[in-house]
Amino acid sequence: MSESIIKLFQIDAFTSEIFKGNPACVMPLENWLSDDLLLKIAKENNVSETAFFIKKDDHFYLRWFTPEIEMDLCGHATLATAYCLKEHLNYNSDLVKFDSMSGELIVKYDKDYLQMDFPHRNPVSSELPTNIYESLSIKPKEILKSRDYVLVYENEDQIKNIKIDKDLFDKKNIDPGGVVITAKGNNSDFVSRYFVPQCSFFEDPVTGSTHCSLVPYWSKKLGKQKLKSLQLSERGGEMFCIDKGDRVLINGKAKTYSVGEVFL
Repeated sequence: MSESIIKLFQIDAFTSEIFKGNPACVMPLENWLSDDLLLKIAKENNVSETAFFIKKDDHFYLRWFTPEIEMDLCGHATLATAYCLKEHLNYNSDLVKFDSMSGELIVKYDKDYLQMDFPHRNPVSSELPTNIYESLSIKPKEILKSRDYVLVYENEDQIKNIKIDKDLFDKKNIDPGGVVITAKGNNSDFVSRYFVPQCSFFEDPVTGSTHCSLVPYWSKKLGKQKLKSLQLSERGGEMFCIDKGDRVLINGKAKTYSVGEVFL
């Protein structure tokens, strides 16, 4: 049986330094592999998301896999893919279009940032499953939901200091989303952390897709369209966002950690 070789790029997204931001693996394909094989590769890569893409005429079809499931939308792996195309694969346009499970996604390049054009997912008032509510050492002042549960807190210190009973939290499977906690920031417009109970990485380092809901919420709350966001994970990351009313623009940087090959 012949062996196929697939390029593998590991890129840290939403940062300009390695070992920070959110690591993603990016793998260009000529044809789609089976979903089972894509999932096995993502599991072997062992980062929060692996992005697979195929060129289609003047754009690309993009899919994202955690080590456990396929996601409907992933910000940091989209940013990493756009960075990979420009930095490593000789993509010569200042704009790249992706087709995905969440529709068309556009990334623009400039000298300072990559800008992603993402869906606008305004969160609405909701109730939290009892087991998740009880797992939180600090209770939220407001509970909302779009794809993810959005829990709003009084201040940044609560976001930093909250403790979560993971075993209790994990009893409720949330598919494909998770729980984002957020508050007004001390040195930014807002801060957040993101927890995904069904994934091996319980806390995601930096999450672009949650900002599809966080940006509409904080834009309305703070009365401003342009927002700086900090994600307070151990690795940390920053995003500069714009609420366009029907879309969310998310600006970030990226840095290559490694380049290699996979033999199948």
